Amino acid sequence: MIRKIAVLLMGIAIAVSTSAQDKFITRYGHLDNARYYIEPGGRNATVAFLGGSITNMKGWRDKVCEYLTGAYHNTNFRFINAGIPSLGSLPHSFRFQHDVLGQGKIDLLFVEAAVNDRVNGTNEVTQRRAMEGIIRHALKANPQMNIVLMAFVDPDKMADYRAGKVPVEVKVHEDLAKKYHLPFINLAKEITTRIDAKEFTWEGDFKDLHPSPFGQQLYFEAIKRLLEEDFKLPVPKQLVSAKLPPAADPRNYENGDYGDIHKSNQLKGFHIVESWEPSDKTGTREGFVKVPMLVSDTALSSVEYPFTGRTIGISTLSGPDAGVIQYRIDGGAVQQKDLRTEWSKSLYLPWFLILGDDLKPGAHTLTLIKPADASVCRVVNFLVN
Repeated sequence: MIRKIAVLLMGIAIAVSTSAQDKFITRYGHLDNARYYIEPGGRNATVAFLGGSITNMKGWRDKVCEYLTGAYHNTNFRFINAGIPSLGSLPHSFRFQHDVLGQGKIDLLFVEAAVNDRVNGTNEVTQRRAMEGIIRHALKANPQMNIVLMAFVDPDKMADYRAGKVPVEVKVHEDLAKKYHLPFINLAKEITTRIDAKEFTWEGDFKDLHPSPFGQQLYFEAIKRLLEEDFKLPVPKQLVSAKLPPAADPRNYENGDYGDIHKSNQLKGFHIVESWEPSDKTGTREGFVKVPMLVSDTALSSVEYPFTGRTIGISTLSGPDAGVIQYRIDGGAVQQKDLRTEWSKSLYLPWFLILGDDLKPGAHTLTLIKPADASVCRVVNFLVN
């Protein structure tokens, strides 16, 4: 009898714990279309993961793939890892077409950017334009795509919550999840709450913003809870297409895409290296090595790039020899951007910069100028919206 009571109490404790954790999952929408493809079996389903190093590294993403293939072994899954270390919402919004939509029809998309948006110092306006751009771009390409937004944890977000503030990055993710009726998983708040309740520690268990296997398991368990609860609902008889509401920010990056460096002209001191590799032992990122690059190490060199849109930027490699680039749009005043980062001495870091925003719709010309110094400018792609 005592054993039966103990088992019963343990079951109640588990139920309470699960219910408490579910408050970190907000179902502003459901995964009806994903369920349509996955639950019955015999159909094809493509699941994509868009994020930074926490997505790219071995951990929660692999566990989600293993869970889906094990639980729904009659479904033909295709998984796309579109995680690239160091990249947040701004890079995601411009690489989304190439790295995700260019891989074929997507049925279920997981998106995270909150950690790298804080680390990279991305301002709130840019975060909102980028994340809304990703969502709208995705649903314009496939209105039947289901999207899950997730905010992962870092020490800054923990400090914000402990100070009674909602981290900006978390609020951006949740605001847009609510507007577009998407499920939202707030791992930043869950991990902070559970650490403060002394369930585990950051230093001993979670260890880093790149979670330990223990931390990766917690991320996976939250995602699994979302999937299990949603998949308990009846399988829809037909797919439902999302109807896009008016944009929260009409100048979001929903048309964001890479602009081909080969379309640049008036090259004076710049040249295109068709398969760039470093000449030193400094590290690189996958997708940003052995690719074409617009390069100049010549003083007062320049290049022009014609484009059509309201936003223009560049993705560069910010390595040990990075410096300042000057630029002007449509022959206007010369401005400048520092291409260097705190990580540049040890890494050829992909660094995405907006040079012109809120431009008038139509045709424009961007001119880049490398100053008279010893720096090197490497442009991987132009960013056009």
